[in-house]
Amino acid sequence: MTAILATPAALAQDPPQWALVVHGGAGVIERGAMTPRTDAAYRAAMARALATGEGVLETGGTAIDAVEAIIREFEDDAMFNAGRGAVFTAAGRNELDSSIMDGRDLNAGAVAGVTSVRHPISLARAVMEHSPHVMLQGEGAETFAGEQGLETVPPAFFFTERRWASLEGELGRLGLPIPHRPEGAPDPEPVDEGALLRDSREHRFGTVGVVALDTEGNIAAGTSTGGTTAKRWGRVGDSPILGAGTYANNRSCGVSATGTGEYFIRLTVASRICALVEFDGLTLQAAADRVIQDELTAMGGDGGIVALTPGGDIAWSFNTPGMYRARLSAGGEPLVAIYGDEE
Repeated sequence: MTAILATPAALAQDPPQWALVVHGGAGVIERGAMTPRTDAAYRAAMARALATGEGVLETGGTAIDAVEAIIREFEDDAMFNAGRGAVFTAAGRNELDSSIMDGRDLNAGAVAGVTSVRHPISLARAVMEHSPHVMLQGEGAETFAGEQGLETVPPAFFFTERRWASLEGELGRLGLPIPHRPEGAPDPEPVDEGALLRDSREHRFGTVGVVALDTEGNIAAGTSTGGTTAKRWGRVGDSPILGAGTYANNRSCGVSATGTGEYFIRLTVASRICALVEFDGLTLQAAADRVIQDELTAMGGDGGIVALTPGGDIAWSFNTPGMYRARLSAGGEPLVAIYGDEE
């Protein structure tokens, strides 16, 4: 599914002072599987994300600031597969990945497999700004987080009954043993069957992401995820990999992706879209559609992206039935959408 968000007349106008586009994951997200209450809750969460970013950018904050602020909010919202709402690995752990990139100078930071950092996006930014490296993983990333004074939490902080029940169901399907309930987790409680069905269909590769344009004309992008339910062997997807799940370059565009990470890595989805804009002269929407609707689909991959140019053009493209998504430009009205038949 695509969103045509810029007309020739609009392109001739001055670019907006700032702009935002966000996503909360893609998948089999269909009207029939969503109660009105759940639909409203997701729309409200996406609208809050826009309001958070607007508050940063309208007061002169940087694109990096806006990306971090919005994703921190998502990481504390158990509805999304990031931070507190992260899915569990087959071993019964929450292993979190995140990345952030600054389009001004291509500086970037990423973390993979962290288990005790409340806000992985802030750790990714710390890697970018306070280390000589681009990616840290596991125990070393957590040691660095402590040295930087970032907030750490016990692993049970990330526990949600909904995600644990989803893990049990997936492990049963795979014929794998169910691990012991994590230490410090609350007593078991009933889980809505509708929520479990949605998890199995829409959050198989849930992720959150943001691309922002600030008043200085700079682009930044960031992505955060808990990965895939019942992942094994230290699996890492595309979210912390620059060029695959996240990319930002003031010469072309910024992109944040959500989907089956193995395909996004192989196709280098995020940087490929930006390269088509910069070197082939494609519009942002045309570049996004070529990569998602044609190339990714031909490979058998599924998911989507949100993207933004320094000129304020916004696009999204996804080959799944739905994607939680929203956008806002200075002086404009917010747009929040979930299903494939929405604008």
